[in-house]
Amino acid sequence: MATGADQVVGMGLVGFSLLLFTYYTIWVIILPFVDSDHMIHKYFLPREYSVILPGVAALILVLCVGTFIAVVTWRNRKPKKVD
Repeated sequence: MATGADQVVGMGLVGFSLLLFTYYTIWVIILPFVDSDHMIHKYFLPREYSVILPGVAALILVLCVGTFIAVVTWRNRKPKKVD
């Protein structure tokens, strides 16, 4: 059973993810249809970053998962028996 602190952290992560998803959705899907001189554009990064940032995040994720798998594999290997 999750404790109260675990639930607060979980809800915080869900809230952050929802906020990030909403920001990215507006940035990528809705903003191209808004005039470029509209004031809402000042709250968003240039459009090039909409491809660069997820690419960098995916690269970091793959590197972290690969490093984790390598460390776990290296720690769990058994020494060879010597006769």
